[in-house]
Amino acid sequence: MAEPQRKGELLPEDVGTDDCLTSYTHIYSPDLLKDQVALITGGGSGIGLRIAEIFMRHGCDTVIASRNLDKLKEVAKKLSAVSGRRCLPLCLDVRQPESIAAAVDETLKEFGRIDILVNNAAGNFLCPASALSFNAFKTVMEIDTMGTFNTSKVVYDKWFKDHGGNIVNISATLGYKGQALQVHAGSAKAANDAMTKHLAVEWGPSGVRVNTVAPGPISGTEGYRRLGGPRGEAAGAFQSIPLQRAGNKTEMAHCTLFLASRVSSYVTGAILVADGGAWLTSANDVSMLLGYWSSEKKRDK
Repeated sequence: MAEPQRKGELLPEDVGTDDCLTSYTHIYSPDLLKDQVALITGGGSGIGLRIAEIFMRHGCDTVIASRNLDKLKEVAKKLSAVSGRRCLPLCLDVRQPESIAAAVDETLKEFGRIDILVNNAAGNFLCPASALSFNAFKTVMEIDTMGTFNTSKVVYDKWFKDHGGNIVNISATLGYKGQALQVHAGSAKAANDAMTKHLAVEWGPSGVRVNTVAPGPISGTEGYRRLGGPRGEAAGAFQSIPLQRAGNKTEMAHCTLFLASRVSSYVTGAILVADGGAWLTSANDVSMLLGYWSSEKKRDK
């Protein structure tokens, strides 16, 4: 079901499931990314899927990569059907450089180029630091931080170093004020934000721009469900956000499109916060969040 429009707002189309849009209104030229190729990790669901769709609706061919190849194949068919562009599904584990190298080689064999890399693969859940296992913290760091570096470096070494390109990392605002129950993801994303700036400085002379989108609560995503979004929305928690709502996946795809395209040709090392102002005003109540976490643990048993 399409999301309702708030009074006075013109929100872009979105659907809450991992399906393609039933309609789309272009803001930019439909040829903005014509004949470019984008590699999108975590491209089979949520924000990554919508980024792939919006890119393809602007003339881009895509490679969507994750560990679940069967799901990727289904998604690729949907994306090609609605856009008329090519979508290559590839199995990839961002924690394993050799897996990334194989996927990049296959991409170059199939398309002959890579213009855009979107680092979207991530893992997250609510957990107080005192209950977080060493392995759980390590796993999130490996996927979010090491995965971003691994994929960026492989693509740079194999293509961007000699041809230039655009990297867009998908981050979060969790580390800005030490969000409770998020030490794992907040730390990983803070590292990625620093990495964005370091790589922008070092790779700029090679014609590589590196930027980040930092979403807030985004409806229709697994992260939204896992982090208590639907429950918070029902309880009126989003009224504390300046824009008084969650964002949607198409809005995040538009932010990524801006940073990945020539529209932002003189922007690098930037972090585009797209959270409706949420991190500025939202509560960071440890007791309340611990209560929510405890109730969810009981429910899962």
